[in-house]
Amino acid sequence: MPSWTHLIRFVAAEDGQPHLGQLVDTSRDVGMDTLDGRKTKAFLIVGSIFDGEVTEIILTVKYLLSPVDRESCNYIRCVGLNYKDHAEETKLPVPNVPTLFTKPRTALVGPHPAVINIPRCAQDGTSDYESELCVVIGKTGRDIPEENALEYVLGYTASNDVSARKLQMLGPQWCFSKGLDSSCPIVMCPVGPVLVSTSVIPDPQTLSIQCIHNGSVVQNSHTSAMIFSIRKQIAYFSQGTTLEAGTLILTGTPAGIGCLSKPPIVLQDGSSIRVHVEMIGTLVNMVRYE
Repeated sequence: MPSWTHLIRFVAAEDGQPHLGQLVDTSRDVGMDTLDGRKTKAFLIVGSIFDGEVTEIILTVKYLLSPVDRESCNYIRCVGLNYKDHAEETKLPVPNVPTLFTKPRTALVGPHPAVINIPRCAQDGTSDYESELCVVIGKTGRDIPEENALEYVLGYTASNDVSARKLQMLGPQWCFSKGLDSSCPIVMCPVGPVLVSTSVIPDPQTLSIQCIHNGSVVQNSHTSAMIFSIRKQIAYFSQGTTLEAGTLILTGTPAGIGCLSKPPIVLQDGSSIRVHVEMIGTLVNMVRYE
């Protein structure tokens, strides 16, 4: 695995070009610092997210990008109903095996200043958030044993599985309603703000996770509450199937989604939505109606 521990992808103030970097101050929440206008410094990384080496060159972050770009991401796998309390709030049975759906790479978008774009077909008052831990696979494998599964992980970041609920309920498959362009802030799917290595997070089932909508906490849970652990997900999805390096796995959301809140919570034009994962930081996005 590469030498970085807290990887960001960013445009540098010095040259206006995108770079990979290792955070200089790993104690800071780079998502909130960027939102608040605080300067962030990073050691330049030479290479890719898979083999990058940290240099002594320091650059200033002008703005953040998704730590995994669309070219490095070959597949986005998503797990539905992976927290018991979420299954209960939907009044659906707890699954016996992981529920899988996918998102296209075009759904991938980064943290603030990138926005969650709600297209015209989803501007119906049902656009919703889902805070999730995102796993980035760093080593290609197949038929991976559960006990060795974490050896294939490059790192972890925060993600928001933005969903168009009306479109989702029109049919039995979720891929279309959850795969609209820029609906995956990084993995509609926003992802970020920082990719944290397994050397920093050796056990991904030890992290608190929150979603904050317009300043109010709407989801508050812990990855230990997953029905299927990260190890189980990787082992299950790799059965007879090659998991390639660059695959993203969105590992499910806890209870508190907007469509089931009373009253319902909707991602409106101008809404602020944040996903905070312990040891990773805060993924911040504003919502924009196309």
